[in-house]
Amino acid sequence: MTEKIRYCCPCHFGLESVLAFEIKKIGGENLLVSDGRISFDGDIKMLAKANICLASAERVLIELGTFEARSFEELFQGVKALEAERYIGKKDAFPVKGHSLKSALHSIPDCQSIIKKALVERLKPVYGVNRFEESGAVVQVRFNILKDVVSIYLDTSGQGLHKRGYRRTSNDAPIKETLAAGIIDLAHVRGDSVVCDPMCGSGTLIIEAAYKALRIAPGLKRSFAAQSWESIPSEIWDETRLDAREQIAKDNTFTGYASDIDSFAVDLTQKNVKYAGVANRITVSKKDISEYKPKAGVITVCNPPYGERMFELRQAQELYKKMGQVLCPSKSNPCYIICADEEFEKFFGKKADKKRKLYNGMLKCQLYMYYM
Repeated sequence: MTEKIRYCCPCHFGLESVLAFEIKKIGGENLLVSDGRISFDGDIKMLAKANICLASAERVLIELGTFEARSFEELFQGVKALEAERYIGKKDAFPVKGHSLKSALHSIPDCQSIIKKALVERLKPVYGVNRFEESGAVVQVRFNILKDVVSIYLDTSGQGLHKRGYRRTSNDAPIKETLAAGIIDLAHVRGDSVVCDPMCGSGTLIIEAAYKALRIAPGLKRSFAAQSWESIPSEIWDETRLDAREQIAKDNTFTGYASDIDSFAVDLTQKNVKYAGVANRITVSKKDISEYKPKAGVITVCNPPYGERMFELRQAQELYKKMGQVLCPSKSNPCYIICADEEFEKFFGKKADKKRKLYNGMLKCQLYMYYM
């Protein structure tokens, strides 16, 4: 019987349903959905599959254990009871970081110190040493303490999963790839879709649309922290990558169009679609939004400027008016627009058919969905 591992994937608030569908699709079981994260069961192969294939997850964590602690002694004993040796080797480095909210144990440095000490005491008799040189692979330990409930995780991803490996450069206000992937999923992009982003910035939305339509696993071009762990079989990575490459739907007819008024943004997008390996599917051009003439059947997605200062806000709102005049959203030309301005609909000139609250970084936004 294959041993099950409990995993946890954080995600952007508002994308829990999108990520849950992705996790089920790759075989995750016993899902527990909470705000901004999903826990689930899977075998050891799931570790590679989740890292390489999940588009809207921020990272993949192994959940070592969860317990209540209201004192440092309870925290120490709770961590010491966990089977950390399953993943942390004799020479591995295991730094600790995390956060605490609405808990008796609110000092982060003290919690880090206690958790580190407990792990050392747990591992000392296992490896027959009194000190750890920590010169090997990095097994990042993360803790989350919420209302006196402690969760201890091991980070298998390393860099966040939004780091796909294709965006070498970006503009001043890039949208994270994981958020973009969630928006593309909500826009119902399919293998035969035609998608346009008339304010493409660095091209993230249109690239994620291509990846979704062509079934390109988002993690194919990067490596992950757990690839260097001795406790993880190296073959699972090779097998998962091979399987993911075989799943690419090269015969799908997806076509993408990206444009921007800014020459720098156009150049960025051209470079990034090339790095992403989808340049043959996406046409990039310099064009003002006023020149945009959507054809029937085109899905329009965009992340317009929000305008954080008063002058910029007025400019942005004038832009929203122009967008409403040229985009003309309808059933045959659906539009999905993420924006932080709560008055967006007023200036756009049309109420959204549906809205979903999302966060772009620290900014509370709405995804305005027009499809009727």
